[in-house]
Amino acid sequence: MCLANLKNKASKYKRHKILLFLRCFWATAICTGPVCAQQQQLIRYVQPFSGTAASTTLASQHIEDKTERLANTIPAVAPPFSMTQWTPQTQLTEKKCLAPYYYNNKKFYGFRATHWISGSCMQDYGSFTIMPISGHLETKPNHYAEDYVHENEVSSPSYYKLKLPRHKLLTEITATLRSGLMRITALKTDSVYILVSPNSDQSKGFIQVDAKKGEISGYNPVHRIYQGWGEPAGFSGYFFIRIKKAFTTSGVYSEGHISNQLSIGQKKDIGAFAGFKLQKGEQLVVYSGTSFTSIAAARANLESEINTESFDAVLGKTNQAWEKSLAQVSIVDKNETGKKIFYTALYHAMQHPRLYNDVDGRYPQFAGKYQNLTMRKGSYYDDFSMWDIYRAQLPLIEILKPDLANNLVNSMVLKGKQGGWMPIFPCWNSYTAAMIGDHAAAFIASAYNKGIRNYDVQEAYILMRQNAFQMPDSTDYLNGKGRRGINSYLKYGYIPMEDSIPNAFHKKEQVSRTLEYAYDDYALASIAKALGKRSDYLELSKRSLNYQRIFDPEAGMVRGRYANGEWYKPFYPDHREPYITEGTPRQYTFYVPHDMPGLIKLMGGSKNLENNLDSLFAKKEYWHGNEPGHQIPFLYNYTSSPWKTQLQVSRILAEEYSDGAGGLSGNDDAGQMSAWYIFAALGFYPVDPVSGTYQLTGPLFKQATILFPNGKKTTIQAVKKSNNSIYITKISFNGKVYTKNHITHQMLTNGGKIIFYLEDHPVKK
Repeated sequence: MCLANLKNKASKYKRHKILLFLRCFWATAICTGPVCAQQQQLIRYVQPFSGTAASTTLASQHIEDKTERLANTIPAVAPPFSMTQWTPQTQLTEKKCLAPYYYNNKKFYGFRATHWISGSCMQDYGSFTIMPISGHLETKPNHYAEDYVHENEVSSPSYYKLKLPRHKLLTEITATLRSGLMRITALKTDSVYILVSPNSDQSKGFIQVDAKKGEISGYNPVHRIYQGWGEPAGFSGYFFIRIKKAFTTSGVYSEGHISNQLSIGQKKDIGAFAGFKLQKGEQLVVYSGTSFTSIAAARANLESEINTESFDAVLGKTNQAWEKSLAQVSIVDKNETGKKIFYTALYHAMQHPRLYNDVDGRYPQFAGKYQNLTMRKGSYYDDFSMWDIYRAQLPLIEILKPDLANNLVNSMVLKGKQGGWMPIFPCWNSYTAAMIGDHAAAFIASAYNKGIRNYDVQEAYILMRQNAFQMPDSTDYLNGKGRRGINSYLKYGYIPMEDSIPNAFHKKEQVSRTLEYAYDDYALASIAKALGKRSDYLELSKRSLNYQRIFDPEAGMVRGRYANGEWYKPFYPDHREPYITEGTPRQYTFYVPHDMPGLIKLMGGSKNLENNLDSLFAKKEYWHGNEPGHQIPFLYNYTSSPWKTQLQVSRILAEEYSDGAGGLSGNDDAGQMSAWYIFAALGFYPVDPVSGTYQLTGPLFKQATILFPNGKKTTIQAVKKSNNSIYITKISFNGKVYTKNHITHQMLTNGGKIIFYLEDHPVKK
C-alpha cells in the first residue's frame, strides 16, 4: 500500500512524496521480519531528538548560564536500562558536560557505544566509536567526517538509520542490553573501511585486530571526576567486534599515522581499521559486545545476546522490549503532540541507572582496583544521579518496575559494603560527592515504605546510619565518602557559613545542605521506626526539624547563618547566593517536603504560604529547568486554593515541554525532568516520595491506564466540560466521591478507577 501511494502521488506532490515515504518507512522498514505482524503501537510516538538542542521553552530564556539550558539528552538506541547505548556521534570528546550528540552539529563522526549519563552535565566514559567510510582510507576525524543532514536519518529507541552521501553508504544500528548490531549497505561498488576508535581523552586505552578471525577488540580506561578527578576508576569499557566477511586489509593507527601492526595502546587518538571490497547493494554486518570487566566478557555478552541472529531479529526483540515498557501506561486522547511528549519522557526516564553486570553476573567491584565480583541473584546497576532522580524518576520506577527498584536498592547496599560507606552520588562505579544531600537514604526509605524489601535492610540501615552520624577519616572524606559538613551539622543543627565545605565539587551551599540533610534524616527515621530502633528514630525525627534553624522569621525565608546565630548579610532573596545550590533563597525556602505543616507554621499560616507561592510565580522566579523547585507547583495543595496547583501544573506542562529538539527546559538529569512530566500529566506527583503519598492535580489526558507488574491496573479518567477545562470540581475513586488532595501508593497500585471532573473555572471553596 505504501509503495502504491508513492506512485500515485509522485508526479503531483514531489515534496509530499518524501514525507509519505518516511511515514511508510516508519510503519514497515523499521519493523522487519516476523515482528511486522505486530503493528508498532507506542514506539512511534517517541521523539529521540527531544532535548538534544538548547531549550526553547519560556522559562529557560531567563537563565544566563547557557549550559543549564541544554537538556543534554541523546538519541540513544538500546533497550531500557541498558549497559551501553548507541548514538550517532557529532562531538569528539568524553569531556565533562559535552554530550556525544547535539542536534545542530554539522558533522557526523560515527556511531558511539556510549555510557553518557542521559541529560547530565557529567562525562562520557569507557566509550568507543565505529565509523564506516569508503574510497580511500582516512583515519583523522576531520578528513573522514560526513556532513550531517537530518533529512537522511530515521531515529527510534530501537533503531537508527543514516545515509552517508559522501561515502555512499547506508548505515543502520540496533542494540541489545550489552551489545550492538550495525548493518552497512554499499550504495555503490567501492572499498569500504570500518574504523574503530577508543575515545580516551587521556591518551590511554588499547585496541587490537585479528584479521584471520575477523575480530577487533580493546578497551578505554575509565577515569573519575569530582573527588579523585582524573584518577583511574578501577575498571574500563571493554569491547569485542566480530565481522563475518574476510578483511582485505587491516591495521592500527594513532593521530592519523597508519601501521600494519596488530595492536596499539597508550597513545593519542588510537584506533584500528578493517578494509573490505563491497559490491553495490552488498551488506556488511558488524557485531559488537561490551563489558565493564574484560574483553572476554564482552565477547560472551555478544554471543549470549545476539550470537548469529539477524539484524531484523534483534531489532524485533528490541522493539518488543520498548513496546512492553511503554505500554505500561496507555493513553486514550486526541492530543497527539501530548502523546509524543509523554512517551518521549517515558523513554528518557528509562535510560538509567545503568546495567553493569555481564550475562554471567560479573561486574567491577565498586570503588575497586580492577577487581571483579559476581552477582548470584539479580543485577547490579550504577550511574545514580541521586540528587536529581530520588524526587520522581526513581519513584516512577518503584511504580512501574518494582523488581528493578529492588535491584537498584540492593546495588546501593553492595556499593556501601564494598566501599565502606553508602555513596552519596555513585557514578562511573565510584564515589563522587558530586552534589549535596545524602539521598540514598531518601531512595531506600521510599522503596522500603512501599513494600520493596527483598534486600538486606539491616545492612542498608547500618550504612545509612553511619552517613548520618559519623565523619569519615580524612582519607575517606577526601575520596568522596560521607556527608559533606557532617560535623558542623551535628554540632549546630545546621551548617554555618564558616564551614565552606572545601572538599567537594559544590562548595559552600550550607543552607541547601541543611535542608536536604533534614529531609534525609526524616527518611532514615522512617526506617528506624520500622526496624524498632526507637532511640535513633527519636533523634533523627528531631534532626528532621533542622530546617527551622535556618529559616529567618523576619525575612520569611531560609537564609545563611553564622555559628553565633547571626544571619548572613546582605540578603538577596532572588539572587544566586553562595549558601544555596543552583537556585535562590526564595526558591529553596519551599524545600521542606516532609513537614509542610511545620513550614506553614513558620510562615504564619497557610494563607501566607499561598501568598509566598503567588509571589514566586508572579515574579517569574519559578525555574522548572532545575530540580530544587520541582515540588513547588504542588504545594498549593497544602493551602485553601488547590486550584492554583492545577493552574500552575497545567501551565508548566504546556510551556516547559514540547516535541522539538529544544523541548526540555534544562538538564534532563537522568530522566528527572521527564519523570516530572509523566507524573504531572497523569494527575499526581510525589512531593514527599518517602511518605508514599502523591499530591493530586488535573490530569492532562482524557484517559490513561497504568498497568502494574502484578497484573492490576489503575485507570485515570478526565471528564472535561471543554477542551480548556483544567480545574477539578469533583473526584471519584472506584465509584465513590473522594475529597482528599492526595492518594497513597497502595491505593494506586491496588488498581481501580479514578475520575477527575474538570471545568474551565476554578472552584474556590
